[in-house]
Amino acid sequence: MRSCFAIQRLKLVCLLTLLLLTFTALAAGADGAPPPAASAAPGAAMTWEQYRDALGLTRPSDLERTPLGSKGGYPVDQLWTVVAAILVFWMQAGFALIEAGFTRAKNTINILMKNLLDFVIGSLVFFLVGFGLMFGETNGWFGTTGFLLSGYTEDTWSYPFLFFQTCFAATAATIVSGAMAERTQFKSYLAYSAVISALIYPVFGSWAWGGLFHGAGWLEAPEGGLLARFGLPAFIDFAGSTVVHSVGGWCALAGALALGPRIGKYDPGSTYVIRGHSMPYATLGVFILWMGWFGFNAGSTAGVTGAGDDPFAGTGKAFGLIAVNTNLSACAGALTATLSTWWTAGKPEISMSLNGVLGGLVAITAGCASVSPVSAIVIGSIAGALVVYAVQAFERVMVDDPVGAISVHAVCGVWGTLAAALFAQRGFDGAQLLTQCIGIVSAFLWTFGTAFVLFRVLRATLGLRVSEEDELDGLDLSEHGGEAYPTDLGQLTGGEDRRADEPV
Repeated sequence: MRSCFAIQRLKLVCLLTLLLLTFTALAAGADGAPPPAASAAPGAAMTWEQYRDALGLTRPSDLERTPLGSKGGYPVDQLWTVVAAILVFWMQAGFALIEAGFTRAKNTINILMKNLLDFVIGSLVFFLVGFGLMFGETNGWFGTTGFLLSGYTEDTWSYPFLFFQTCFAATAATIVSGAMAERTQFKSYLAYSAVISALIYPVFGSWAWGGLFHGAGWLEAPEGGLLARFGLPAFIDFAGSTVVHSVGGWCALAGALALGPRIGKYDPGSTYVIRGHSMPYATLGVFILWMGWFGFNAGSTAGVTGAGDDPFAGTGKAFGLIAVNTNLSACAGALTATLSTWWTAGKPEISMSLNGVLGGLVAITAGCASVSPVSAIVIGSIAGALVVYAVQAFERVMVDDPVGAISVHAVCGVWGTLAAALFAQRGFDGAQLLTQCIGIVSAFLWTFGTAFVLFRVLRATLGLRVSEEDELDGLDLSEHGGEAYPTDLGQLTGGEDRRADEPV
């Protein structure tokens, strides 16, 4: 026992001695003149001081000329893009929870399966087809190269960029799930989810974002293009108020119209509330989406280096401003949605408050890199009120949207795209506002038109809506043969008790 204590004391003495020597060396370096930097032998590792002195770095802005700066900061930029993509991927869990919470318990498995398969199928078809259509060398309307990433496999940037954009594509497809919940055939859902990720989203995305890789979309105002010929600037949609959210929202509107409302939702002259079964699920889902949105918006810088010291440059170090704007807009949206429902219904209602958060997030997504924090609060405030009144408007025209996806993503996506021009930090520009309107209208015409045709084709072939009996029983049983909350655990189908050692 004494020998053990002696060993411990010896270790402590050694540690204290090492710390004393370290502090002594640091003090000597601070008080005296630094030793001359030794030149590193060829192939030898350099200390930071040697690297700094060799490059003549005397102030932080000098880093812009190094591999850590704007010309070649790829390792750290790729890391940031992958981390941001993981946050966007995590949003799938948020969508699953909020959709499950806003719908009835008998459809929970169906909601979860759709959100799972959205990402599974979306990832595969976007890799096979969608990425090339969106970011390949363009024929003027869509990409024609890069399918299966062909031609770009030797470029290390291709992989984080593909991963990040895949998560965006899956988000656009998932938005549709909520608006068509509780009455859609599962096989038809998988079919239209694949078409959205492989065709509808990538084609419009190529118009607005193709130039981020090897394309050149007409909404980016390339030289000689349609916008450039009329002297109009490029479309502003930094992270996808229109490209992702309105595209998903317009698809959701087409699907809800093609399906019709749920049984018992409307009677002539009357509208009935079909309450969701779990507000805790929905609330947790919104917090997850809120967290993921920081990757969605700030990650769209595609890096953390470059851009000098301008916080409104939209790249590199702008990610801090983007995160602040994203958060403030979400908070403002939640507050105005809460106050709006309190004013109109007499009580603050949680589902509207939660959708107010999402409305604020959607609205700031287009201009998150080009507006001030004060403007972000104004944008989010208007979005929160818009969500409430848009939901009420769609109810009046009997468009049944169980989760408010159309109001959140389509309506607030339009508002956010306009707001990017109205509140631009560099000042209002009427030509920019006109370009924003052109982008919004083209998104609606392409997306709603193709989606509506798609749903009509599916209804005539595979079938789109489940039977009345299956809808009343719940899609968990009719489509998946299970229950999210079984009441007969430990029992056979017939009701007999089952021994623990008997096979299921």
